[in-house]
Amino acid sequence: MRVTVNEIMTPDVACVTAGTPFKEIAETLVARGIGAVPVVDDHGRVIGVVSEADLLPTEEFKDQYTGEAYQPPIRARLRRHLSPGGGGAAEKLRARTAAELMTSPAVTVRPQQAVVNAIRLMDERGVVCVPVVDGEGRPAGILSRTDLVKVFVRPDEDLRGEIQDELDHLAWIDTSRVEVGVEQGVVTLRGRTRASSDASLVVRSVMGVNGVVDVHGELLWDEDDR
Repeated sequence: MRVTVNEIMTPDVACVTAGTPFKEIAETLVARGIGAVPVVDDHGRVIGVVSEADLLPTEEFKDQYTGEAYQPPIRARLRRHLSPGGGGAAEKLRARTAAELMTSPAVTVRPQQAVVNAIRLMDERGVVCVPVVDGEGRPAGILSRTDLVKVFVRPDEDLRGEIQDELDHLAWIDTSRVEVGVEQGVVTLRGRTRASSDASLVVRSVMGVNGVVDVHGELLWDEDDR
């Protein structure tokens, strides 16, 4: 079974409202050591996110907080400079509340969403964390890159079992002759499949399992159908 967001997310999520002042947002990020906070409306639904990249253009943030040994991640700094229009730096320089600072609409994920899909979404949108919302759009947690690292901290035997389950679900392919070895998250596949296309599909399926660092495909096949 694939790992889902609710299995690795941080359930204790700090939220702010649209009227939360700049200083309180900055203090929350620094005190908690987090990269972003969701902004919620009067009904508790997520309407946006304030991240380090949103705060960086403000002189107040740079003057007050970088002097306290706080250094925003390089990616956040680069994203501000490389985004169209400089990330709205001129407007955010004058911003004083979450409503003015936030990026909206927020990029969010659901608790039952597969982690591999969440990783892809975060990479596509260039964000370091995303709010996890329930069916009503209310925060259920937050997913950060620190949480994503947990996926790779798994015993090899557990990972091997999940890979075997994944292969067993490939009902249209005979994987009975495929042997799976796992060491430090690196998977080695040995044995034979009926066709070369089957071998390629087996490798791709294993690569999609959460926690797999790399796959060494040493499979042979009875028929080359490429």
